[in-house]
Amino acid sequence: MSISGEVLEQRWLPKRIILVRHGESMGNKDEGMYGILPDHSIPLSPQGMEQAKQAGILIRQLLDHDSTKWKVYIYVSPYERTRSTLREIGRAFPKNKVIGAREECRVREQDFGNFQDAKKMKQLKEIRNKFGRFFYRFPEGESGADVYDRVSNFLESLWRDIEMKRFPQEVGEEVNLVIVSHGLAIRIFLMRWFRWTVGQFELLKNPKNCEYRVMQLGGRGEYSLAIHHDHEKLKAWGLSEEMIADQKLRAWGPGHQNTQFEEQKKEEQDQCMWFDAFFYPQEENDEETTEDEEASSQL
Repeated sequence: MSISGEVLEQRWLPKRIILVRHGESMGNKDEGMYGILPDHSIPLSPQGMEQAKQAGILIRQLLDHDSTKWKVYIYVSPYERTRSTLREIGRAFPKNKVIGAREECRVREQDFGNFQDAKKMKQLKEIRNKFGRFFYRFPEGESGADVYDRVSNFLESLWRDIEMKRFPQEVGEEVNLVIVSHGLAIRIFLMRWFRWTVGQFELLKNPKNCEYRVMQLGGRGEYSLAIHHDHEKLKAWGLSEEMIADQKLRAWGPGHQNTQFEEQKKEEQDQCMWFDAFFYPQEENDEETTEDEEASSQL
């Protein structure tokens, strides 16, 4: 989502979009809970409550680090565990720092069906892992592709909120959007925002309970994960080297003075970022690397 300098001067954008997964739920502790309670009603565990409190403290420290003139606007999934997570996170925010909160159904958990049998769900998840997480649809539930469609619809509304300047603020204030959601919805959000392919999505690790991803606005007018999160963190989350390079390009652009990535960024200028993803699949690259290593060993 690139923005030219001329347009950026006329356009207000939030400084950060922070995606937070809910704390540990009773369902995370005991999958049998899904057969007793509806998924949307399952509460946080005591540990999940504590995780949410700590996440609030860490997010508050992040916001305080750059400026004292910051505000937050919050979107939250309607599930009990996300609403409870928000309540605990909110304890770290003074009331005058929260300019609004909205329940947003489109960032809810993937629908796995109604009351769930733990044994059957285990079998279905094994099938899903073989079939592919993005396209596999649970009986009477959703596929990752279905979640993609509703998250895409939410993003259209989010951009409309930004364009209409629906986040009250004073001159010089930084507004940060916080979205309290679920693991798959967060991965899909990032996939949709950064235009990652299905194959790249399949590489991603699910966020841990109350782990958060910070998309921060860079000098080029684009959001990037690389401003707040380092290379090793992005790699641990499942981003490929190509995806990480794109995040750095979004953050600082090709003119960024960093000798470690200077040569890599020059290459990025000369080719489409996703060229290799479409024309040289990873397995082919791996085979070429193995052949090169074998050839080198014979010298």
